Amino acid sequence: MSNNQVWVFIEQRDGKPADVSLELLSKGRKLADNMNGILKSVVIGENVRHIAVETFQYGANESYLIQHPDLHHYKTLPYSRILNELIHKEQPRIVLFGASVTGRDLAPRVASNTKSGLTADCTDLQISDIKYLGKDYKELLLQIRPAFGGNIIATIITPDVHVQMATVREGVMEMHKADKPKDVKITEIPYNPVDLDYLVTFIEQHRKESKVNLKGAPIIVSGGYGLGSTANFKLLFDLAHVIGGEVAGSRAAVDAGFITPDRQVGQTGVTVRPKLYIAVGISGAIQHRAGMQESKKIIAINSDPEAPIFDVAHYGIVGDATQIIPLFIETYKSKLK
Repeated sequence: MSNNQVWVFIEQRDGKPADVSLELLSKGRKLADNMNGILKSVVIGENVRHIAVETFQYGANESYLIQHPDLHHYKTLPYSRILNELIHKEQPRIVLFGASVTGRDLAPRVASNTKSGLTADCTDLQISDIKYLGKDYKELLLQIRPAFGGNIIATIITPDVHVQMATVREGVMEMHKADKPKDVKITEIPYNPVDLDYLVTFIEQHRKESKVNLKGAPIIVSGGYGLGSTANFKLLFDLAHVIGGEVAGSRAAVDAGFITPDRQVGQTGVTVRPKLYIAVGISGAIQHRAGMQESKKIIAINSDPEAPIFDVAHYGIVGDATQIIPLFIETYKSKLK
């Protein structure tokens, strides 16, 4: 039995895989290569063979496919039971989940049942040999995330257990197709329902799609607590309107009520990689930087010259945003004439 397997749980809805799952396959491929291992996808649902096939485009060596009409919607009990049985039997080295509503529900239940290590909301994952308490551990998963309110970056290891698990937020890992996809090898596993699987049944589902698409925006104008008021945030909407961008905010700005939570960028919000990110009145705590530091160009405007945001900015402006933003707008408008 090969123990150096990396598994990715493929979240899907109505026959479409979640972006975060494909991103994790891309990362999982690198992790598997680093430990001379293999990458497997786990696809659960109804009529989802095409999703299992698609996972090979992102580097999978093999896919476990579990299909049944009762598995059309995600349900905690059957999904966790299926994964628990598979993991107990196969003992993979690493299992990755998206830190979505589904992943956050599923991963802890599986980790607790299989007595596996689990770290939530990782911003990076690496493989390394570690010496810990005088013992050598080969090819451990380094689970990296901000901790203690973002004051430090913690590297977490789970050396005492064989199976290591992590959840990762959407957008944190880059999604890219494999250069040379492996041959499709799907292992279909029969679903045998038990009474417990029917404790919860779906009556109807109501879903409202978000109108804000920060991930797809090429330009983002983002504000922080330093802007001071909702009225000042209106300046960001004016600027975004002129340059064709979306408006976002830091967690502090969301907590202060300056902007809605669906526009939050950072460790507990959305991870973005726009062509241009304009950070206004954002100090640049590690959680916020984790969500935007991969942007192609970053302009920071802050009254504090020592603000950490300037460490990741390509261009920095020290000054009062309420004076600078109107100048931006006027200059841009005059250039368009």
